[in-house]
Amino acid sequence: MRGGLKELVEYTLAYTLLKTFGWMPRPIARPAAQAFAWLGFHLAKRQRETGHRNLSMAFPDMPESRRTEILRGCFQNIGRLLVEFSHFPQLNKSNIGSYVLVDGFENYREGVRRGRGVIYLTGHLGAWELGSFSQSIFGYPLKFVVRPIANSRVEAMISKYRMLGGNAPIHRRNAARDILQALRRNEAVGILFDQNTTRDEGVFAEFFGIPAATTPAIATFALRTGAAVVPAFLLWDRNAGKHRLSFAPPLDLIDTGDRNRDILENTRRFNRVLESYVRKYPDQWLWIHRRWKTRPEGCASLY
Repeated sequence: MRGGLKELVEYTLAYTLLKTFGWMPRPIARPAAQAFAWLGFHLAKRQRETGHRNLSMAFPDMPESRRTEILRGCFQNIGRLLVEFSHFPQLNKSNIGSYVLVDGFENYREGVRRGRGVIYLTGHLGAWELGSFSQSIFGYPLKFVVRPIANSRVEAMISKYRMLGGNAPIHRRNAARDILQALRRNEAVGILFDQNTTRDEGVFAEFFGIPAATTPAIATFALRTGAAVVPAFLLWDRNAGKHRLSFAPPLDLIDTGDRNRDILENTRRFNRVLESYVRKYPDQWLWIHRRWKTRPEGCASLY
């Protein structure tokens, strides 16, 4: 498919999904999105195979039936995220509490109190887009680091939704400068750190016992500025029928003065924190991403 036509199809699909699910009341949109997720599970062969491979590496002793159940839940979680994202224009201070509960907000306040900025340690878990957006609606906007979508029209539309509550993106090309400036103003910066990166950009830190190429950005900026690193995740609470935005206490960083070693050890610690959440909510993490694609020099591909 030629580039221009491909971009038009991508934009049309994204626009249609956002407008369709956004137009539907949530009681209708949620089952509709679950039907869409069911279809995605059966049609997205490559992503399904990646998910099965990841789960077999992370949980080698788990029955196959349970791993399949988790993978189905992963697609359902994406459906929930799609519904929430499409309803961003309808969220405000008067209704956000009907959809999002907050735990541990005192941990965020503690990070702010320290006066050197707050870095959100977060990942593609639960309805991650709603996490930062809901905080902005509650009155505490933040900066978030994004990797621009290749399709510029889709990127513009997605960015518009993300910024409705007052959040502002930090693009990768200016990330270092903009992150440092935000932290020095004692602002909060959200960094999704759980995606595969290259050997040149990342460090290898164990995730589910497997070396994973991980961005050292959180450790690097925290050690350089003294910013508080606060784990923050938004997860679906089935019992409450709502999302729950949870903030953990600021993490104690390893700072021996050996910068390279400290970056590696802290990144390992961050991966352990994320892993603890994924183990507790396995069906809400993005298993269809090739998390262990980049291998240490001389190691064979896991995919």
